[in-house]
Amino acid sequence: MKNIPEVKLGMIAVSRDCFIISLSESRRAAIKAAYKGDLYECPVTVENEKDMLAAVADVKAAGCNALVVFLGNFGPETPETLIAKYFDGPCMFVAAAEGDGNLIDGRGDAYCGMLNCSYNLGMRHLSGYIPEYPVGTAEDIAAMIGDFVPVARAVIGVKNLKIITFGPRPQDFFACNAPIKGLYELGVEVEENSELDLFVSYKQHAGDPRIAEVCEDMKTEMGEGKYYADMLERMAQFELTLLDWAEQHKGAREYVAFADKCWPAFPETFGFEPCYVNSRLASRGIPVSCEVDIYGALSEYIGACISEDAVTLLDINNSVPKSMWEKSIKGKFDYELTDTFMGFHCGNTPSCKMCADRAVKYQLIQHRLLEPEGSDPDFTRGTLEGDIAPGEITFFRLQCDSEGNLRSYIAEGEVLPVATESFGGIGIFAIKEMGRFYRYVLIEKRYPHHGAVAFGHFGKALFEVFRFLGIKDIAYNQPKSLPYPAENPFK
Repeated sequence: MKNIPEVKLGMIAVSRDCFIISLSESRRAAIKAAYKGDLYECPVTVENEKDMLAAVADVKAAGCNALVVFLGNFGPETPETLIAKYFDGPCMFVAAAEGDGNLIDGRGDAYCGMLNCSYNLGMRHLSGYIPEYPVGTAEDIAAMIGDFVPVARAVIGVKNLKIITFGPRPQDFFACNAPIKGLYELGVEVEENSELDLFVSYKQHAGDPRIAEVCEDMKTEMGEGKYYADMLERMAQFELTLLDWAEQHKGAREYVAFADKCWPAFPETFGFEPCYVNSRLASRGIPVSCEVDIYGALSEYIGACISEDAVTLLDINNSVPKSMWEKSIKGKFDYELTDTFMGFHCGNTPSCKMCADRAVKYQLIQHRLLEPEGSDPDFTRGTLEGDIAPGEITFFRLQCDSEGNLRSYIAEGEVLPVATESFGGIGIFAIKEMGRFYRYVLIEKRYPHHGAVAFGHFGKALFEVFRFLGIKDIAYNQPKSLPYPAENPFK
């Protein structure tokens, strides 16, 4: 199941009718030559509204789902901005720099035209991606297009996403409850189901002939001694249940993410914990968030689209003991104690993002809660546990608050190569000024305990995606020189 969009880029050049049209066309051709990826070059140069309609029809016929609108000269303000209205996909607006030294017939004034382009987009309440400095040579613009691709991929994904949930959002994790109004505003569809619906479908998959193949794949992924042989069939049956549900229920949408109730009734009813299966789906670009965290699932999906890699969802869980920081971090890494914390979940992080000692184990906390004291773990088995592999990460979340307003945060950091000496799928995370970020963003703005994790530094693209989606509040871990609005200046 392909669950992440493939961006097919088109480029439309525009030209103000009092400028030489060949200037836009030759500069458009230079961008096509400079860009190393696939880029469809629309032969229609837009000077008026009829040209606009013809150009949009042409790129749609070519299968384009994202556009570069190129101001090769000043550009026609109305037609160029209407492209964003009539084209059903994200549009980037860029402009040509003067580069050939000919400032008589070769001057295009696109530096000026970009101002009016932005003004007209605003007048029409249209969204357009405008790079940080949107004026450049062919090589400059080719680089801007490269930055636009992951942004476009995420926006296309969100606009064509359905989040499928199972079970009510849990009372004991009330933080996972949030108004779904914000999802509809983003264009995301939601299908909410009962855990009984899932269980009925699971039972119908008993004896599915594909189970044996999935079991073998699980064995290969984990390696001998790293799984419970007697549980493979149950977990494989559940994996097929989710994959079939996704195909059968995505309806008019192309892409799917799940938000599932995973405790306390799930393990006793199904006979295992769902975490390992969830991790396997996440590794294929199908996030499955824990505790029916709908906005967690959305955040994960955005991260998967941007990174084209596996993502995870973790609790911003516990502080690092001072003794551990002094022994293993202080003097070895440039982080204060308050810059560090442990990110944890029961076992939903894909195995490819964990250290070699990872294994399918049991959920210690739920074993204490649900199974007889002193007994061997039974139905609380099924988590994927071990330390998360060290490397760069981006911690982020898109959330709807109690008033129905969408807000977000982004913080880049790393997982340190330090043993956690703990249980679950867990890692020691380090983010500069995390202590202040924890207090004045996560607590002050009342974010829940879950954060999405992408494995790499993707803050730039995430920021642009959130801006394109209309998110006004995009928080980040500010340096000491830049106090937060609520931060006490007298401390």
